[in-house]
Amino acid sequence: MKKDIEHPEVEDIAVAVVKQTNELGEEDWYAYFLNLKNVTVQNVLVTSRGYGMLDNEEIKTSTLRHFLEDVAPMSAMKIELLMDNVFGLSNEYWVSFYIGKTIYDKKYIFLPESIIEDNFTHIPVLETQGVMIK
Repeated sequence: MKKDIEHPEVEDIAVAVVKQTNELGEEDWYAYFLNLKNVTVQNVLVTSRGYGMLDNEEIKTSTLRHFLEDVAPMSAMKIELLMDNVFGLSNEYWVSFYIGKTIYDKKYIFLPESIIEDNFTHIPVLETQGVMIK
């Protein structure tokens, strides 16, 4: 039965969006998966998509799937490059991973226009500024 399925709470896992300078000296935005736990998380799968209204038109981006394998304790892995034209949309990251034989999952949603410098905070592990949802 559906009610018998365990849904353990996700703690110390975050998704962050940070601005970085690329090799051409241009600024790019990247989404990162952050493991702030003291254990490795395994078989990390991240599904990303954007959706919302722009110029009175409903917009949906492609759904992308990213497999990150294992992520070491207190580390981060890059998920994807973000184009700044999707910041007006809701940007959703659905994260699933294992610790031992237990599966965890959580949805992280960056609301429209929330990826801005006014919302920057310190991003642990990356030791930079960005927007983070924990």
